[in-house]
Amino acid sequence: MAQIQKLDLVKFAPRNGEGFYDTCKKRIDAYFAEHKIDPHANASMVTKTVLILLMYLVPYAVMVSGVFNDNAFAFLATWIMMGLGMVGVGCSIMHDSNHGSYSNNKTLNKLLGKVIVLVGGYHVTWKIQHNILHHTYTNIEGLDHDIDAGVLLRFSPNSKWYSMHRFQFLYAWFLYGLLTLQWATIKDFRQIYNYHKLDLLKKEKKTLASALTEVAIYKVFYYAAIIIIPIFVMGAPWHLVLIGFVLMHFVAGLSLSAIFQLAHVMEDCTFPNPDDSRKMENNWAVHQLMTTANFSSKSVIMSWFIGGLNRQIEHHLFPHICHVHYKNIAPIVKQTAQEYNLPYHEQKTFVDALLVHTRMLLKLGRK
Repeated sequence: MAQIQKLDLVKFAPRNGEGFYDTCKKRIDAYFAEHKIDPHANASMVTKTVLILLMYLVPYAVMVSGVFNDNAFAFLATWIMMGLGMVGVGCSIMHDSNHGSYSNNKTLNKLLGKVIVLVGGYHVTWKIQHNILHHTYTNIEGLDHDIDAGVLLRFSPNSKWYSMHRFQFLYAWFLYGLLTLQWATIKDFRQIYNYHKLDLLKKEKKTLASALTEVAIYKVFYYAAIIIIPIFVMGAPWHLVLIGFVLMHFVAGLSLSAIFQLAHVMEDCTFPNPDDSRKMENNWAVHQLMTTANFSSKSVIMSWFIGGLNRQIEHHLFPHICHVHYKNIAPIVKQTAQEYNLPYHEQKTFVDALLVHTRMLLKLGRK
């Protein structure tokens, strides 16, 4: 399939008002109403927000303080901790905020969504790729840019095959580690130009000039804080700063890639194409069930740290609900899916999911 030219190329089948999604939504709305619960962030989410920000900011403060300038091991350890903090910030704070599910206050969502600058990213391009393209056209070749990894990786059976893909189950993990390093360097600029050509910047009320100006300002701020201050203000060894910078991004990139790839590039997930008239066989909600998977749902630590993204099914169906509620709405979603004889893909543990994803990379690497 050719790359997208306009977003109206694909149409999902309509809902009939009595199908899976409508029934599921009514039940979930009833759950929140009955228990008098706001579907946005609660007190525990606010507490988590503070703690996760500290997971990134405290190691950063220690690093720039210069206290470990003469201890290479301890100095690099602070960068590794910052890498883990980046994962928490991205999954638990920025993600909900940019979906508008953190708060019913749009200004607060917008403010917290911009913490992506802490990981070197740009909220506008992230929202276009993730909210508009990935959440709408999940696993559809040419439309979901999350499965478009260039020529080096093949995430869909509908993508072009190259002989090197036979070994992607081995080298993919190294490339995963480069994810956020791309964000911090070239990816945002490249996406701005691409999304401008596709008229997608307009959906975020941005022009090409305003987006380029804004992202340039964010990058200057980011590199000043992460490179310039440690080296030229605090006197940290430049080579350790550069090693630490790459190490931090590799930890974050590998972790974030693993989290998101385990949700869609799995053996049970489908990669449907539209028919000749550009129509999909299923409606959008059923499409999400067929293309998405959960993992490690019972892990309290995993659910806390990665913002409930181990329950991607619930997230894809109801992205407007804060992830702290996924645990309680998951049984409703699963039961409703079973009643309508629809799939509900899940792996019990993170390790199980990693193994399944690795097998999927191996399968996709075959011609």
